[in-house]
Amino acid sequence: MPKALKAEHFAQRLVAWQRLHGRHDLPWQVSRDPYRVWLSEIMLQQTQVRTVLGYYERFLQAFPTVAHLANASLDQVLGLWSGLGYYSRAKHLHRCAQQLVAESGGVFPQEVNALKRLPGIGPSTAAAIASLCFEQREAILDGNVKRVLTRFHGFGHDLSVAAHEQALWHIAQANLPAQGSDMPAYTQGLMDLGATLCTRSKPDCPRCPMNTDCVALAEGQPTHYPVKTRKLKRSAQSLWLLCAVTTQGEVWLQQRPAKGVWASLFTQPLFDSEEALQAALPAKLRARLQDEPAFVHVLTHKDVLLHPMHLKLKQPMDLGEGAWFSAGVWPSMGLPSPVRKLLERTPFE
Repeated sequence: MPKALKAEHFAQRLVAWQRLHGRHDLPWQVSRDPYRVWLSEIMLQQTQVRTVLGYYERFLQAFPTVAHLANASLDQVLGLWSGLGYYSRAKHLHRCAQQLVAESGGVFPQEVNALKRLPGIGPSTAAAIASLCFEQREAILDGNVKRVLTRFHGFGHDLSVAAHEQALWHIAQANLPAQGSDMPAYTQGLMDLGATLCTRSKPDCPRCPMNTDCVALAEGQPTHYPVKTRKLKRSAQSLWLLCAVTTQGEVWLQQRPAKGVWASLFTQPLFDSEEALQAALPAKLRARLQDEPAFVHVLTHKDVLLHPMHLKLKQPMDLGEGAWFSAGVWPSMGLPSPVRKLLERTPFE
């Protein structure tokens, strides 16, 4: 078993490694602008870097400042977020920007407690902004960091227990560098180490700067950490979609309720059964419905089996709750990824 590495030596080693071998080419790393760091931190929650890159650039082009984001409509924000998933993040971004502009003219607070009071900013995101942008000695604890710290310290307690996660947070805080000027490199270094070397399934321990003092490596079982026994219970649901289009490229869409699956986004009308879908249509249209192959869309807590029912019309007509959107409008709307994919492959002519 390796001897415990003193906190200041842990931090020094990590900072030195990050400056030489860490990632330096990600677009949000070139600035300490809290708006850009905040945006990247929110986008990177539950989402891989390669997926975020394109969205991040397009988002900044549309909303280069907090004020631009605050002044946009929610539909505009959701439209640019469409396909990135976890849409509550986009709603929180929008509300947070509006609150920042209203309360401080768009200026971010520098203290963690003030940052945590903003919509959608949790403890780890607040610490990331404070440490990366303002050199505050605050510890982050996202998934990558939990993996690095539990392996290095041999922290085998179940992180699904709140008290154990809080204990790990204290360890994270104790490992911080003494100098605030080292905080950006230290915080980025933890994230880089977890993303590039101390990975979930195949950690590259020989190249890790901490390998001589890592408890998990000494035990020969780094992938046993972190320990989290509580698993999400998954469910399944079937939905039928009324995919009504015109030959001019118009599509019939409804806006979803503010809560629930795909909240506030636009989708084709959804039904719990084929019978319910048919009952919502005039009799003369039911015979024109065409089945498309069903497919599964995976959400965080459930698998949704989607059954598209295609209805092509020559001219728009009233189909109940919803509205027609032209070919020049619907591509920029906030659409869930399966809805967008369905529409993009629909033959309108």
